Amino acid sequence: MLENQGLKKRQFFSAQVDLSKFKEKDFEQATEDEKKQQDVMGESTTFFKDGMRRLRRNPLAMGSIVVLVLIIALIIFAPMVVPYKYSQIISVNGIRDKSAANLAPFEYSKLETQYMEETGEKLFPHIFGTDSLSRDYFIRVIYGTRVSLSVGIVASIMVLIIGLLYGSISGYFGGTIDLVMMRIVDIIYSLPDMLIIILLSVVLNETIKPLIEGTVLQSLGTNMISIFIVFGLLYWVSMARLIRGQILTIKNNEYVLAARCIGTKNGRILRRHILPNCLSVIIITTALQVPSAIFTESYLSFLGLGVSAPLTSLGSLANDARAGMQSYPLRLVIPAVAICLIVLALNLLGDGLRDAFDSKLK
Repeated sequence: MLENQGLKKRQFFSAQVDLSKFKEKDFEQATEDEKKQQDVMGESTTFFKDGMRRLRRNPLAMGSIVVLVLIIALIIFAPMVVPYKYSQIISVNGIRDKSAANLAPFEYSKLETQYMEETGEKLFPHIFGTDSLSRDYFIRVIYGTRVSLSVGIVASIMVLIIGLLYGSISGYFGGTIDLVMMRIVDIIYSLPDMLIIILLSVVLNETIKPLIEGTVLQSLGTNMISIFIVFGLLYWVSMARLIRGQILTIKNNEYVLAARCIGTKNGRILRRHILPNCLSVIIITTALQVPSAIFTESYLSFLGLGVSAPLTSLGSLANDARAGMQSYPLRLVIPAVAICLIVLALNLLGDGLRDAFDSKLK
């Protein structure tokens, strides 16, 4: 029953209830409904855990994650299984196999068939067939997907870093600094990105091409380097504007003013108090920037401004397939489907992240 022997003696002006005056029959146990009514508060959680819980309830977003994981696993492990290289021309016993050009999926050339009949050895099939230069098309699609995804991820990271720094400084300090920095953004908005890429490709082809010979950058070529430079120069302005707008609404809150009053440095205020409250905008914008960058690289490569041969991307594969579109339509369909699948999955994932982490949509 009630254990009140250990209670201290009630003071005269105390609001403490004297349990010694009550008996067991004076108390009734709460019903289950009354207990549930007291559970008015949810479980303790964090912003990230709460967002991830809502993200897991979105079937389209979870399906997109599964598709992206499968694609990433394929482009990582497929080159370990497939014996062909993206630039390798099919040869049998060291002799170039001219009959291996434009093969259909899972089809062998005459020399390969003759070799398997004579030796009894089973050669690895050409899953997507071969191209006009007798190169395995499956491994070229794998490496093209690698390049396109890498461009999208690197470009989004560049946009995130530059836009975050620029927008934070502009929005936090305001005044003349904000005025000058935003006018620079307006000027950058007016620059045509396609024209800048073409001009940079011509200029860099003359200036830095001798410098990158024999290095890792040589496989990318001056066209891809110019694309990265354009992403760093032009595509961060949207991120900067979004971050600036968020900071303008947050910096006058009471906790920010309190941090200023106790002498907290501006850098610490931005890191600890302001930017964490912009996390939803940062996550959403970065996630949606990846498919935008992939699509930009794809249509630039389709126009011949992408990676240099023999390295390839999905856009350059589609561009190479235009010549034989009527005779070999599959060579155009495969990279086009890959681009659509990746961009669609990333867009659906970005929408799911927006629904999960944007506090205004709760």
